[in-house]
Amino acid sequence: MTDRVLSGMRPTGALHLGHYHGALKNWVRLQSEMECFYFVADWHALTTHYQSREVIEKNVYEMVIDWLAAGLDPDKCTLFLQSRIPEHAELFTLLAMSTPISWLERVPTYKDQQEKLKEKDLTTYGFLGYPLLQAADILIYKAKHVPVGEDQASHVELTREAARRFNHLYGREPDFDALVQQCLSKLPKDIVKRFEKSRKQFQETGDTKALDGAMGYLQNATELTDKDRERLEGYFKGTGKAVLTEPHALLTEASKLPGLDGVKMSKSYNNTIDMREDKASIDAKVKRMQTDPARIKRTDAGNPDLCPVWQFHLVYSPESTRQWVKTECTRAGIGCLECKQPIIEAIIAEQQPMLERAAPFISNPRLVRDIVDAGTQRARSTAQDTMRDVREAMGLNY
Repeated sequence: MTDRVLSGMRPTGALHLGHYHGALKNWVRLQSEMECFYFVADWHALTTHYQSREVIEKNVYEMVIDWLAAGLDPDKCTLFLQSRIPEHAELFTLLAMSTPISWLERVPTYKDQQEKLKEKDLTTYGFLGYPLLQAADILIYKAKHVPVGEDQASHVELTREAARRFNHLYGREPDFDALVQQCLSKLPKDIVKRFEKSRKQFQETGDTKALDGAMGYLQNATELTDKDRERLEGYFKGTGKAVLTEPHALLTEASKLPGLDGVKMSKSYNNTIDMREDKASIDAKVKRMQTDPARIKRTDAGNPDLCPVWQFHLVYSPESTRQWVKTECTRAGIGCLECKQPIIEAIIAEQQPMLERAAPFISNPRLVRDIVDAGTQRARSTAQDTMRDVREAMGLNY
């Protein structure tokens, strides 16, 4: 079974270059390596924008166009709308029955976001519970990998804990031992001996090498079905059948691209360049960028390390251009506008293929809706399969 990846974005406005370099470039790469599900997290947008429904509706399809412009290919990945798959809400509700409130309150972003968004009333159950909704989003597709930055790793850990707790409570089938023996009988006898030896090692000493080796073998054992693998994984770990898959955080490198003022690129700070911004606007924005504050006159020597423009050179410029900037800036051989020109040209060059890919979807919005409709249908089929397993495990399949 191909490793599955799950990730999503909230539709709260036009995507900018920070989104592209921080996430979308990685999504595009992953779609050629694994089975990827990418979703528009419109329910998540309501956790902080529940009074701004018109903004969410406006942004949903514009964001998908940005994804397609970045290079996501609907023939290689599944693009879908969270709110069109009610099974997400069902799994969220069922997980909520057994998830301690303290798990949600300790998520670092819970208090952090309340501090940052003081102008909004975030004392809602939806905001408290959004990490568990996020867990449901991941678990319902049995995703193995979730690409996140370090600041989101705690959400993946909560997802792992929720899966572990669910499997512990509901994963042991009445005839589990007999089913495990049936699964083991499909494997060569010498493999079964090694599997049992590794299982004992892991359960007695927590030997992670034994765990990784056994799980690696199970994934590639062609004699086994997916359900066989789930049972044997649960048997190995001592938890019963793994109804829900524990995902792993696929840590992505933080975007090295700052905002136009040198701090994090964010619409809240009004320091962004959109992924599909016109040339004149890019030219004007970059030319207005702050530079080394000590360089007041053209004849003053500068220090690139203290200049936000230098961070753009690190992302966009080849080594030869960087060396030219470093040398000429520190001896006042060039002015700030000369330094910025290669950045302007590089951003425009990067965006040209994006604009070309976006053009047919802008002129014919029906194409975007068709892509989302098809992706949502595929995603829902997968979600329904998981929910059948969940209901059966919980005794709700009557």
